[in-house]
Amino acid sequence: MPYKIALNFEDGITRVIDCCTGERVADAAFRQKINIPMDCRDGVCGTCKCFCEEGDYEMAAHLDEALTIEEEQQRYVLTCQMTPRSDCVLQVPTTSLACKTAAAVYEAEVIEVKPASETTFIFNLALQQRIEFLPGQYVNVSVPGTRHTRPYSFSSPSGAAAISFLIRNLPGGVMSGYLAERAAPGDIVELTGPMGAFYLRPVMRPLLLLAGGTGLAPFLSMLEELAKRGAEQSVRMYYGVTRDDDLVELSRLEAFSQRLATFSFETIVADPYSPHPRKGFVTDHIVADDLNLGDVDVYLCGPPPMVEAVRNHIAKLGISPRNFYFEKFNPADAASTAEEIA
Repeated sequence: MPYKIALNFEDGITRVIDCCTGERVADAAFRQKINIPMDCRDGVCGTCKCFCEEGDYEMAAHLDEALTIEEEQQRYVLTCQMTPRSDCVLQVPTTSLACKTAAAVYEAEVIEVKPASETTFIFNLALQQRIEFLPGQYVNVSVPGTRHTRPYSFSSPSGAAAISFLIRNLPGGVMSGYLAERAAPGDIVELTGPMGAFYLRPVMRPLLLLAGGTGLAPFLSMLEELAKRGAEQSVRMYYGVTRDDDLVELSRLEAFSQRLATFSFETIVADPYSPHPRKGFVTDHIVADDLNLGDVDVYLCGPPPMVEAVRNHIAKLGISPRNFYFEKFNPADAASTAEEIA
């Protein structure tokens, strides 16, 4: 069975290729019409150097000038000499355009639009061709009957025949209007991607997951992956919303707590008149112990004010997490942005 190799380009595009047993990554990419830059195929020039973020592999002989011992220890690789021994994630230090590729376009058929609450839709689609993506990534989704697209994170597992998204019901929103008024089973939707630098990395230490509103979506995809492969490290989530009605997919989170023994979550409602036992903002509930003396990876997805508030709150606690990955999304349907602080 071939290994899946995710190539993450600098412009945010991800392409997942198949690499056969014993095949080198550069050869597999070229076979699938992706030209990773190289000036040789013998481990001499160093032009095809990439960083292997996840996975096992073997490196064939190469010159130290092309890849030093120190770089090898840091998990840099020469794709012309790299033979995978598992699925891998590579950071390619150039754009997808430079490698003569682009985001893939997929077609999907609408299964249903399920109102999760007055403020949130669950949008379920059946794929004509399965999409391999990194849990946490997004695609640009076309709005049938218009020229518009909107970026949404998958809330479903990678490689599934059916996918789902959590979509905020925004009065006057282009996608919201379609979902509320015109969507019908059988409609065809185009998906462009996958994209994004906000995705689950190898779990080497405890995780702190911080979700705001429909920023829960990428975490549902991440939790599917964690539940499938297991996680020995603690996985703790704070999920904050404005009103009680904004809390969605709670049964799914409860199911994850059964499937993944190390997972726990807390919900928080900002409305001061809510009967919810935990009120306020996520920042009112994050304490120093959550940061495990800095030995923690923090993942945060929410609107820009929440992202900035969390960053300021953690700075005030005086503890720097080992890694801090965050994605901002604009509720007005603007594109999301992902960043990393390591």
